[in-house]
Amino acid sequence: MRGIIMLLAIDIGNTNLTFGLFDGEEICHKFRLTTSLPRTSDEFGVQIMEQLSHSQGTEKEVEDVIICSVVPKIMYSLTSGIKKYLNCDPMVVGQGTRSGIRIATTNPMEIGADRVVDAVGAYFLYGGPVIVIDYGTATTYDLVTGDGSLAAGVTAPGIRISARALWSNAAKLPEIEIVKPKSILAKTTITSMQAGLVYGTIGQTEYIIDRFKEESGYKGIKVVATGGLGRIISEGTEKIDVYDPELTLKGMRLIYERTKANV
Repeated sequence: MRGIIMLLAIDIGNTNLTFGLFDGEEICHKFRLTTSLPRTSDEFGVQIMEQLSHSQGTEKEVEDVIICSVVPKIMYSLTSGIKKYLNCDPMVVGQGTRSGIRIATTNPMEIGADRVVDAVGAYFLYGGPVIVIDYGTATTYDLVTGDGSLAAGVTAPGIRISARALWSNAAKLPEIEIVKPKSILAKTTITSMQAGLVYGTIGQTEYIIDRFKEESGYKGIKVVATGGLGRIISEGTEKIDVYDPELTLKGMRLIYERTKANV
């Protein structure tokens, strides 16, 4: 029987690669790399080894790797680097992975691995039924029923996508920092843009949550949020019950453990 292992979970999003090193159930080290920067397998391997050298453990303690990716084009270089430098064959979340969640949508093949992983984390850590929201490159809303079925979802432009559309397509609008202004009664161009982005997303969030509850019949359903800008939104509404910035990584750990238990 295996004891506690060091598991490296890698969440590959459209903007960042997020790495979480698990010592048992706890994340002992976390770091990020930019997704858009092209890298060879050696560059991936060297950068991962360098980052792991700053953790509480050492790179030699990493026994397994699990990957969740929505960016296929970097997978070959990344997995090759992991095999070469960490000497292990990574588990990749995809079709056929034992997640513990049933995909009950019209076409299960359309559901991204990131949404499955978030659903697993929200359902098994916080219970079901649950609405799970991920404020990433896109903002996604997913409904997981009481029996663990991912039943429906909504996809909207992410906050950064909306911000980039503003300053890229309107010549006089500046590039801004995405923060919540003190008041929606904005008096400058910058605060008016910030108000539109943040308060607009809060309004969207509250409306979609209300409609999910109304149409599903789950009036008292729990709402769990994650994603880089999720904290700003969750602090601006009482409709989000839990903000967990590490939900995706935790979901990957749960999938890894379920898969290994059935081997």
